[in-house]
Parts: sequence; structure tokens; C-alpha cells
Amino acid sequence: MLRRLALLLLLIIAAPLHAEEVVLGLSHEEIRITTDFDGSDILIYGAVKRDKPADDSAPLEVIITVAGPSGPVTVWRKERVFGIWMNTKSVEIDRAPSFYAVASTGPLKEILSETEDLRHKISIPRAIRSVGAPLDVQDAQPFNDALIRIRENTGTYKLLPDTASLKESTLFDANIALPANLTEGEYLTRIFLTRGGAVVSSYETPIIVQKVGLERWLYELSREQAFLYGLMSLAIAVAAGWGASTFFALIRR
Repeated sequence: MLRRLALLLLLIIAAPLHAEEVVLGLSHEEIRITTDFDGSDILIYGAVKRDKPADDSAPLEVIITVAGPSGPVTVWRKERVFGIWMNTKSVEIDRAPSFYAVASTGPLKEILSETEDLRHKISIPRAIRSVGAPLDVQDAQPFNDALIRIRENTGTYKLLPDTASLKESTLFDANIALPANLTEGEYLTRIFLTRGGAVVSSYETPIIVQKVGLERWLYELSREQAFLYGLMSLAIAVAAGWGASTFFALIRR
């Protein structure tokens, strides 16, 4: 860690400075998903380079976001119909990240204005894109709120205020835990420097998450040779069932 911080300081000295900007480092730039993968922690650290002393009129704050691959999501509303809970109405959200975490040096509402949040789409609700709803749905916002609530409960959406640290308005770091059920793809990491609620600088870099080994082989087989994958899954299920029945038969004897 000390070596990494020293390298960042050298970069600050060597690089041409333009007001306040971010120099970033990552503990992992690539994450490999294997059969025994149970999650990973990403240490995001960096420094602020500047061409003049820090402005003391308002404190500098740091916001870090990590977003997984995005895609459409259908959210259903359950209602009781003739005494039975059933899916009744639905809203298709145009784009929602499979994973989203926001770490910051303070509560997001205190260090980021609504205008800047709308512009950069930093908070969890802003990261979700929902253009419209069916005509029979009066208010689509509860569907967005339900998606956020569900994914917060599963640990794939995380709001982490006061978990990022900023030392001497120069060195910052944050640790973000990634769950075991990661979606393969590019995870965009963004860092925002804010002052008085306004974004004064930003930086982004990707983290690549990919399956390797047996996980990768099964993933490609399921998509490129679906029929063979289905036969193999059926054979495994039959073998497991036969093995279990044989085992219990031996126990009864």
C-alpha cells in the first residue's frame, strides 16, 4: 500500500496540473470467476493533484461508484386476486446495472447537488433508466423503488456513505465488496471530486470480470451448444438421482 501511494505522489509531481484532478489506482483491474469464487474486495485508492493550494472555502469530498453491466429488467407487482397472490401489472425498466455501489466521504445528499446527480447519474435511483410505463400503470416510481429494495437486500446495490476516506484533502481510498453472483463483463469505476455539492473533477476506468476454467467452459457451452448443454445437465441430474437412491437403499440394508 505504501509503495502504491508513493507511486501516486510521483505521478502528481511529474504530471502537468490543471486545477484539481484525480490520480487513480486499483487493487484489481481484472477479476476471474472460478468454481470456488465467493466474492472479492476491491481497494480503490488515489490522490488529488492540483496546481495551487487547496481551496478552504468548502471541503473537498470524494464519491466512488462501481457499476456492473446494465440491461433491461421487468418488475412485476403482486396483488391479491380472489384470495391468491398473483403478478398483475409490470413495468420494464430500460436499463439497470446488475451491480451498483456508491462509496463516499459523507452522506450523498450533503455532498452532491440534485443538478450534479442528474447530470452524472451518480446515486442509485439516477443510475436506473426508466423511460415510460404502460398506460394502465399510473405511477412507475414504486416499481423502480421495488427493484432497488430487492437488489439492496441481495447485496448487489450498495449505498456506502462515510466509507471513503480523504486525508489532507489529497489521498483517498475506499474498499468495496463484490458479491459472489457477479455478472460477467465490464465494471465501470468512477471517481468524483465535489466541492460545495458541485463536481469539480471526475475520472473513470473499467474493471474486467470474466469466468475462467470450468466456469468459462460451461458458460460458453450453454450459449454456443445449448442442446448438448441440456443433454449433459439431464445426464448429471439422472446420475445424481440414481446415486442418491442407491445410497439410501444401501443404508436401509
